Amino acid sequence: MATPFPFVAGAVLTAANLNAITELVTNTQTDNYTLAATDAGDRVIANKASAITFTVPNSVFTAAQIVRIHNIGAGTLTISAGAGMTLNGADVLTVSQYQGGELFFTSASSAIFFPTVANQGLTLVKSQTIGSAVSTVTVTGAFSADYDNYRVIIFGTANSSEDRYQIQLGSATTAYYSVMAFFGSNSVDGFSRQNNGSRLEIGLTDNDVNNFYALDFSMPFSSTSNTLFSGVWAARGYNGFCGGAIFSATSFTAFTLAPTTGTMTGGTIKVYGYKN
Repeated sequence: MATPFPFVAGAVLTAANLNAITELVTNTQTDNYTLAATDAGDRVIANKASAITFTVPNSVFTAAQIVRIHNIGAGTLTISAGAGMTLNGADVLTVSQYQGGELFFTSASSAIFFPTVANQGLTLVKSQTIGSAVSTVTVTGAFSADYDNYRVIIFGTANSSEDRYQIQLGSATTAYYSVMAFFGSNSVDGFSRQNNGSRLEIGLTDNDVNNFYALDFSMPFSSTSNTLFSGVWAARGYNGFCGGAIFSATSFTAFTLAPTTGTMTGGTIKVYGYKN
């Protein structure tokens, strides 16, 4: 059912027209699509398992018109500006699964995308169990173009020996620079650093299951800047801070967690993306 907008002088407003005001037309697309004038005031839904693109054309919509856009498919939805069109001062916007918002046109050639409030903050990207008596665990598909910055949470794992946990980004084994400070309940404090090391040090380990690490990574997928990280951690009797960088303009999609000695048992790694 089409909505009755715009109203015109002398038109008869029917019950069906009134219902259409609150019952938005749903236009579901399973492949690349260019928005049409008939989408004004309605909801356009992307539903594709792989990447999909919606193009916003120039001089099709008018100022104050709105198109609601949502993505229910597993593939990332890209909202792209057509020739002569401006979106939020940029040419491309991305919408992950179960996200969406309103595209508000300020003119025929300019529009602003307002994401729904629920899309703000952290979004779970990956959850992976560590396993039993493993020396390493690799998390694939952790980083992508969907987010600039990520939070990695590691919890509930025990190590067979008391030592340190380290993270390797992708297959890079050089150019890691990290600092770790720790404070112990037994008044044993310490400080260490990696200077052009093979991995990032993120904290001490313990054979108790209460080890916890919360780490932030900046721009790990970008191939135009170095990846920075910082975090806090706690193991039985110890807690501390860590931070550093890998001086390599490399695009990373995965990382590997490993203790310097011993094996890991139990626990979970969760990766969250910070909404742009």
